[in-house]
Amino acid sequence: MLVLDRSGSMTGTPLSNMKLGAKTFIDVIDESTDGTKDGQIGSGSRMAVVSFSNLATANTQLITSVDDLKAAVDTLSAGGTTNHADAFSKATELFDPASGNAKVIVMFTDGNTTTGAPPAPVAATARAQGIIIYCIGLIGSDGLDVDALNNWATDPDASHVAVTPDAADLEALFAELAANISNPGATDIVIDEMVSPDFIITNLLSPTKGSAVVLDTHTLRWKIPQLGVSSSESAVLDFFVRHIGQTQGQKLVNQSITYSDTEGNMVTFPDPSVLVKCDIIVHPEPCPTPTDLIAEGCSDAIHVDLGDVFLEGQGRIIQMDATIKNVCPGKRVALAAILTELDQDGMEHQRGMKTMTIPAHDFPDCRDIQVKCIRFVVPEDLSLSCGCLCSPRQFQVRLIANSIDTDFRCCESVLTL
Repeated sequence: MLVLDRSGSMTGTPLSNMKLGAKTFIDVIDESTDGTKDGQIGSGSRMAVVSFSNLATANTQLITSVDDLKAAVDTLSAGGTTNHADAFSKATELFDPASGNAKVIVMFTDGNTTTGAPPAPVAATARAQGIIIYCIGLIGSDGLDVDALNNWATDPDASHVAVTPDAADLEALFAELAANISNPGATDIVIDEMVSPDFIITNLLSPTKGSAVVLDTHTLRWKIPQLGVSSSESAVLDFFVRHIGQTQGQKLVNQSITYSDTEGNMVTFPDPSVLVKCDIIVHPEPCPTPTDLIAEGCSDAIHVDLGDVFLEGQGRIIQMDATIKNVCPGKRVALAAILTELDQDGMEHQRGMKTMTIPAHDFPDCRDIQVKCIRFVVPEDLSLSCGCLCSPRQFQVRLIANSIDTDFRCCESVLTL
């Protein structure tokens, strides 16, 4: 059942291209049902044309004459509103309930429902009667609710719904759908996908059907022994990519994707894209040019004029002193200073850790040891502040001190006879 939208938004080029697509659909079914394009739908199959705007009309009954079907398509003219519910009802009424043939509705539309009852329950009733529903959508001047098409069509959506914004693509979409309907199932499927140079493949999950391998960082190959041979089914492959390009913007993920199978099915894949944003770009500061100096032999000190030093970048230097209490003689101490920063939400972020060994002293009693000039360099982190330089920053410091040396001694062995 070929169900065609002839509402007012189809006027002009959309209607012309839809007619070409519909007649190509009829030709493909003609050839595939009996092996020859002889002007008759063969092998017990039949086809009808239903068109709709304000209401739906049966332009033909279920017939086998290709000429009559094409003539019905050629007589269509555009005008009026869009009543999808009546279109589904009229198409469903034309099927013979006693027939053992598979029952298929191919719904073409370019817009949203503007009159009549809600179409979703009518489509659901048709599906409950065993009718398979395919939807072809053209994103017309009135827009198109793709979610509605997915709701009307038989699951899975990926193999029962095709949408295009370009009326020139309609003939190819009708031809592809006709080929797949008349020749269900595919064997020895091979899909080669190459992502664009701006991306690399980082991970590949196991597909729901078949097997997949990464050929290189930009290319994968997916093989499926058979799909949809005995019943309608779909297959899904998930993989992850990482952006490695130097520019931002809307980027197409795929450079190319090819499909082949033994039966010669035609498959159109979407062109997924991702919006890449590079809002914060960090340019590391270059390493300063070194100044050569020579320490002569047996010299205790060197005096060198290194010239002027300019402030190269924004940042802070934190210098702190600490006093370790009650350090006893002959005991070395391990000291760690841990610096963190709190963001505006109170979350803590690591900023660095310094560890050092404090030499032992030989005073006769325990003393306090002062450790001076523990320094941390902390560049500005715009993601934790208001996004501006020199904003207030909140740090936290933790000090950990432990004695390295202990009084533990092994007992001396005493030999008793």
